Parts: sequence; structure tokens; C-alpha cells
Amino acid sequence: MSKGTVVLAYSGGLDTSCILVWLKEEGYDVITYLADIGQEEDFVAARKKAESLGATKVFIEDLRAEFVEEFIWPSVQASAIYEDRYLLGTSVARPCIARRQVQIARREGAQYVSHGATGKGNDQIRFELTCYALYPEVKIIAPWRIPEFYNRFRGRKDLMEYAEKHGIPVPVTPKAPWSMDANLMHISYESGILENPKSHAPSDLYLMTKNPEDAPNSPDMLEIHFKRGVPTQVTHLKDGTSKSTPLEIFSYLNQIGGKHGVGRIDIVENRFIGMKSRGIYETPGGTILYQAHLDVEAFTMDREVRRIKQSLGIKFSEMLYNGFWFSPECEFVRYCIAKSQESVEGRVQLSVFKGQVYILGRESPKSLYNEELVSMDVQGDYDPCDASGFIKINAVRLREHHRLQGAADSKPQD
Repeated sequence: MSKGTVVLAYSGGLDTSCILVWLKEEGYDVITYLADIGQEEDFVAARKKAESLGATKVFIEDLRAEFVEEFIWPSVQASAIYEDRYLLGTSVARPCIARRQVQIARREGAQYVSHGATGKGNDQIRFELTCYALYPEVKIIAPWRIPEFYNRFRGRKDLMEYAEKHGIPVPVTPKAPWSMDANLMHISYESGILENPKSHAPSDLYLMTKNPEDAPNSPDMLEIHFKRGVPTQVTHLKDGTSKSTPLEIFSYLNQIGGKHGVGRIDIVENRFIGMKSRGIYETPGGTILYQAHLDVEAFTMDREVRRIKQSLGIKFSEMLYNGFWFSPECEFVRYCIAKSQESVEGRVQLSVFKGQVYILGRESPKSLYNEELVSMDVQGDYDPCDASGFIKINAVRLREHHRLQGAADSKPQD
């Protein structure tokens, strides 16, 4: 007798294929769900494989457009970046994937959801918090946290033996000596030979970006239009190519950024579960948009509003990394950030060249920049004497600080 129906987040790889068969062994009816978020994947082969392994239903969902519009765009508005460098490409994909998993589970009357995330990583938290937020009564099966599972499958060798025994097709090409996760926003690499933080990344690791040394010797010049803090159009200033839908814009920026080796980072980061990990990321289109958005935002946003918004962006980035996209506090912060973006409108012209993004110029109907006011040649509306008040206030503070510091330094030591 069946224990119930489980919707498995399925990739078609060795781990989730073994999990599919193991769940059937344990007495569950298994529905597999594979999200298309822009990764290179043979979805036809994945469907056939899942069906051959006994999945009762197979869902393959194209989420690329909603991934850009509903998850990447709010991250662009927030200038989301974790620990000063990571643009959160994996983190932002997880709530998008898990949301559809929950929708399928509800529609199919499934009492359980399952995933192949490891017990040491962040993804287990991101998947499960989304599921609990959107389907509170759901039960989650996390095999890599179940002793009966992880004691049985202690490594790839055990999984391969299990696959051969149960007729699970195994990869015919050698597995890369690192773990890789890809989506429309980025590719991440970790684990394996990358676990030694001193080891340099192999030259053949990167798949989304060229080595900047091998990039073209002439730049690509782009103009990106923003409205309410999100891009609405990108135009190539040399050949006239123009894109205007969110998915087209982001895909085109990936193409241009990848061509010039933009968006590579190699970092050690702090995982939510309490350990440090080494990750290598390439985020070409996201890096271009991060730089362009910063520029148009500074041009059009009130100074004090921007200071508050910057702190909200840091908070949003931490919540996104830690899996709290669907929490009430993250919803509130996203609302505040979106409100701050109402006047973030204009065009940014930039150059993409040899691993770098160079801002060339900008214009906006909502600019707060006053050319006459800042001119060194035209007096405009500004009275230079106004500066004396700022100087006097801070001079008193600085004098008093150094007077006290000097007195402390001259005091005899015991």
C-alpha cells in the first residue's frame, strides 16, 4: 500500500535518479518535476529517464520568463550582493523553483515534497522554507538528512552501484571533479578539487564566460534603459541590435558579458548553516546590470533615501541567501525597495571589454543632477558661504576629539 504521493525536484542526474528509485522502494508514488530556468539540459531525455524509472507523472516547467521578471528583477532593484561580491545566482533561483514544486504538489494532492540537496549546503534551507511558507501542512523528505539513506550511500561509488543494480542509466562521460549548478543568471562551481581554497581554478572550468585574455580586442558598447529600477530595453550602439522583453534582455546581456569574460569571481563565503565554503561563480549579464543600475540609481535617487535603500539592499541579500524570500520581513523589504525605485529611470551607456564594465554616460528625465549648480564656471543658485556652516560644525567636533585624544596620549602610563 502506498505511503502517499511525493513531488521530487528532479534533475535527471545520478543523485535524484537514485532518490526517485529509493523513494519508490520506500513505498511512495513519485511525481518528478524539472524546472527549466535556463540551464543546458536535455529535457526530452530527462523525461524519458524519469518515466522509465517509474515516475507516475513528469512535469517539465519552463520558468525562464518568470525567473527574470519576478526574481532577478527585484534583485537588480535591490542591488543584491552577498558579502560584497556574490550576486546570488543560485540563491535567487531556489524560491522560483520551489514555488512551482509546491503548486504542483497542491494541484496533484501530494502530501510530500522531496529534493536532492545535501545536508551541508544552503539549498536544503531555501527549498524547504519556501515549501513550508507556501504549503504549511506539507511533509518534506530530505534523503541526505535521513541516516538510513546517507549511511547507505556514502559516496558516488555507492550511488553508481545502486544505479547499476536498479537499471538506472549512468553518465557515460567522466564526472567533472567539482559540483556545478547552472541557470539563466549564473553558473556556480564548488566542492571536489575546489575545496582547497589555495588551489587555482582549472582553466577549463568556466563555461559561461571567455577568459578575458581571449576576449575580443574591441569593446561592445551598450545603452540600457531603466524604468522603476528595472531594464526595459538594451541596444547595441554599434550594430543596432535591440532587445526589449525581460528574458531577451537578460539573455543578450549574458551573451555580451560572456563574450568579454565579465562576472567571474572566486570567493570564500559564509554559509547560513555555519561553515565557510569556497565558491567560483560567473554571472555575466547580472554583473553588467549591477553596474548599470547603480549608476542610474545614484543619478536619480535622493541622497538620504539611497542611504536607507542601501541598508535595505544588504538586508534583502542576506534574507535571499538564507532562504527567506517568502518570509513577511522579506516581502516588506522588497516592497520598500520597489517604492525607492519609482524615480530610477533613464539610460546608461557603457562599454563591455576584457572582463570589465565601464560606465560611459547617463541621462534621465528624473535626474537630480544640476549641471549649472555644480559648474566651476557658473555661480548658479549656490552661495559658497553656505559651506562655512558645514565646516564649522565639523571643525568643532574634530578639534574636540583630537584635544581629548592628545590629553589621553600625554597622560603618564601606570
